[in-house]
Amino acid sequence: MTAWSHWSNRRRLGAALLGLLALLLITLGIMTVVPPGTQSIASHPNPASSYAEAVQRVAALRAQETADYNPLCHTQLLTHGQKAARAIAFIHGYTNCPNQFLPLGQQFYDLGYNVLLVPMPHQGLADVMTTDLSQLTAEEMAAYTDNLVDILRGLGDHVSVGGLSQGGVLAAWAAQTRPDLDQAVLIAPGIGLKLVPAPLTKLVVNLVLTLPDGYLWWDRLVHAPWEPTPSPSAPSPDAVQGYPRFSMHGLAQQLRLSFAVQALAQQSPPAARSIILVTNAVDGAVDNAAAQKLLAQWRAQGAANVTAYEFPASLKLDHDMIDPHSGNPHTDIVYPKLIELINAP
Repeated sequence: MTAWSHWSNRRRLGAALLGLLALLLITLGIMTVVPPGTQSIASHPNPASSYAEAVQRVAALRAQETADYNPLCHTQLLTHGQKAARAIAFIHGYTNCPNQFLPLGQQFYDLGYNVLLVPMPHQGLADVMTTDLSQLTAEEMAAYTDNLVDILRGLGDHVSVGGLSQGGVLAAWAAQTRPDLDQAVLIAPGIGLKLVPAPLTKLVVNLVLTLPDGYLWWDRLVHAPWEPTPSPSAPSPDAVQGYPRFSMHGLAQQLRLSFAVQALAQQSPPAARSIILVTNAVDGAVDNAAAQKLLAQWRAQGAANVTAYEFPASLKLDHDMIDPHSGNPHTDIVYPKLIELINAP
């Protein structure tokens, strides 16, 4: 091979590599600004026409929950035996289950509410090491949320949906899409995550959904690298109803639903009659700014009945401010405030 041929081959190889690099950069650029497809995520209302039908639908949900479910995590209906003036459904956080909201739900029941608690898809199973979460999709979460609102329409005249973290994103979806929802309550909603810088959220979600699924341990996220990580064989008190690790795909699907809500919020006002956003000033898991940006979008679209409340940093609340067994829930402060906000005339 002559020196000229060798140089020419190197030049062609260099040009090919530069072309590949340019293609990679363009692809990454597109993935940074264009979210994964959300067109297939839609609301399909089918409200219960009576209290009896609502109870039948709850029974059908419970019948689908096999022996694979954690006994603490089954669907629960706290009912006064007839349609009430008010009904509320609470949606638990990612990898947790309805038992997380049972103490607060009991307090609303005592106030006269019919209260509905239903496990999210692929959650609440007895096998805490399940990989079922890999199957979770934004479409499933939207359908689950529709089902809750549908049932609530038969349980109460005034209906509310409240959700924590991932459940808060589902409550946001209900707020945006269900005109028959009287009140949506977003509690520390995972519209964005502290783990991912806001400008990179779409890129990260696109990459995660492109790659094979992986699981992360919650304890690895909440403990500093130099701190000992609790062994999965010695779980914290609330671990009996939750999973010690989570699916990256499942978390990405949560953000995919969040993208769908945000896209709709740029086009139209929320459908729900009122919205309450509750944040924690020292939340280490979710991005409060992302939730506040969504609220600003709703207001810009003309939503008037929107309330925001933030628990102060002085309380040093955990992200999970609902479960009495979490590290620092301060339920003696959090519960009365939530009741005050939700139960206002």
